[in-house]
Amino acid sequence: MARSFILLVIGLVALSACVEAETLPPARSSITYGLTLEPSGFDPHRNQSSELGIVARQVYDTLVYRHPDTMEIVPGLASSWAISDDGLVYTFTLRQGVIFHDGTPFNAQAVAANLDRIINPATASQRARFMLGSFQQYTIIDDYTIQLILATPYVPLLDSLAQVYLAIASPAALNAYTPETYQFHQVGTGPFRFIEYVPGDRIVLRRSDTYTWGPDFYGANSGQAGLIDEIIFRFYRDESTRAAALQAGDAQIMGEMPPIDARALTGNSEIQLIPTDIPGQPLQFLINTALPPTDDLAVRQALLYATNRSAIIDRVYQSFSPIAWGPLSSPTLYFNRDVMSSYSADAVQARTLLESAGYSDANNDGLFDNLELRMIVPSWGRVPQVAELIRLQWREVGIDLELMPVAGFPALQEAVNEGQYHLVSFDTPGYDPAFLSDYFVTGGVRNYSAFSDPDLDNVLVAAVQEAVPGVRRAMVAEVQRYIMEQALIIPIREYVNINAADASIRGLRFDPYGWFPLLNDVYIER
Repeated sequence: MARSFILLVIGLVALSACVEAETLPPARSSITYGLTLEPSGFDPHRNQSSELGIVARQVYDTLVYRHPDTMEIVPGLASSWAISDDGLVYTFTLRQGVIFHDGTPFNAQAVAANLDRIINPATASQRARFMLGSFQQYTIIDDYTIQLILATPYVPLLDSLAQVYLAIASPAALNAYTPETYQFHQVGTGPFRFIEYVPGDRIVLRRSDTYTWGPDFYGANSGQAGLIDEIIFRFYRDESTRAAALQAGDAQIMGEMPPIDARALTGNSEIQLIPTDIPGQPLQFLINTALPPTDDLAVRQALLYATNRSAIIDRVYQSFSPIAWGPLSSPTLYFNRDVMSSYSADAVQARTLLESAGYSDANNDGLFDNLELRMIVPSWGRVPQVAELIRLQWREVGIDLELMPVAGFPALQEAVNEGQYHLVSFDTPGYDPAFLSDYFVTGGVRNYSAFSDPDLDNVLVAAVQEAVPGVRRAMVAEVQRYIMEQALIIPIREYVNINAADASIRGLRFDPYGWFPLLNDVYIER
């Protein structure tokens, strides 16, 4: 009964959106953008997937932006800002004359309403709340000036505010809908208006004709004939359908192309490939230091040596992705190049370490006695294929690995909470390495390795408070070195989102965080 009622509510919400959409005139220039999965939610304040940001970046503006060319923080809905000498007060001067798509004026009260929603426990924010760091409260100085007050300095705050998870939504729309239903009626100030979301089928956006306040890197193709005014996002969960949809003209842009299909399309003049580097953490496996035998450093190091990352990348990713060497991918701020080439594949060294840890093969079955490991394997990012290759590689070394597939983040979190695993794959994208605290500070929200070191804690905490770039760089470099010295992760590959588009698509580029297209300037070359 409860499930039927929920489905009925979702259906009615979708139907109301469809009725609204049907009153619109035909689009002048429309494209279909293929999404590769349908997340459990599309609300940027509540949910955390990269997929939702592909849509949300078109609907919303943020207080500031990170420039896609210079990587500098530039004005967005805030025209300027000032940071107090102690790093605790950020004063934002807001743009005037900005209007939400529903006609609500943008002002300091609107920013405050969004902050209230994000930090409200009822919102159940999976990511946005944590991106605010030590945010404590705000003070409205006047209609176009607001201060964000922190409990302790948090240098990554501007980087967080540039991301779509901290997008500014219409306070009127937030008040009109519940946290569960707002995702069907989203209202921002961005270049495109949210028209409808039909679960399992499509999301439709239409260009806002009144949009004049975008960041300075918008508008490169203003007035260009063929500038798109409608985007239809459709879900291509079955990866085997993505290339076919592009070639048939059913979609004009597709993200996360299967590497083998992308390799086949390299000679197709009608399709363009746009591989995009993703900063943040690589595809990695965190090693549980609280459960034997991976509580032993020698065992953890052996697992790294037993993993042939180059072979995995050649087979699974068709060499589109670089090898990952540490807890940060190379496009990430303060990446430490000194970790490169550490733990290169060496089966002999892996066996030597395991033997030094006391393991042997007494019954000569090719496997070390009493060395059985369990790995939590999520379904996304081709992790199952990677995990299977690791299982085979480790078996050659004498390590028995059991794979534990999980579907979706809730199932992964539940398996982690049970604690009966030795490895788990999870990672966070992002340009600023502040997310390392989530994974390696004692008790961090993503400390799936269960590692605890007060000295590491102190460096990570100090790093997000350090305003001098050179000093902070040295801190983050030391953190990366120490994580690999302690063999807390097995990094596999740096993320590359293999985007593909019809050859007629022009002006397509992505924001500095890699996953999110900037579609304001896209046009179709006739």
